[in-house]
Amino acid sequence: MSRINDVGGMYGFGQIVAEQDEPPFHADWEAHVFALNSTLVRQGVYQIDEFRDAVERLPPGQYLASSYYQRWFLAIRALLIEKGVFTEEELDDLRDG
Repeated sequence: MSRINDVGGMYGFGQIVAEQDEPPFHADWEAHVFALNSTLVRQGVYQIDEFRDAVERLPPGQYLASSYYQRWFLAIRALLIEKGVFTEEELDDLRDG
């Protein structure tokens, strides 16, 4: 069964346009998400394949409405909850606090 990220060969997604001299990150928070993911993988909290799976498990509407690093953030959040590092409530408190 294909997942939402498996859009190869599907119509309606338009042409991919490469941005000339595109920076690796468009905002500081994106670099932070990249660094957080790298650290969590290196520390053994989860494996890169688990991370990839978490991105691919996002609900289709959420996946399509999210930017590249927003998907990363949502996957990291899901894995931290699944691995018992944080509860959903604790992460919400961090966000709100």
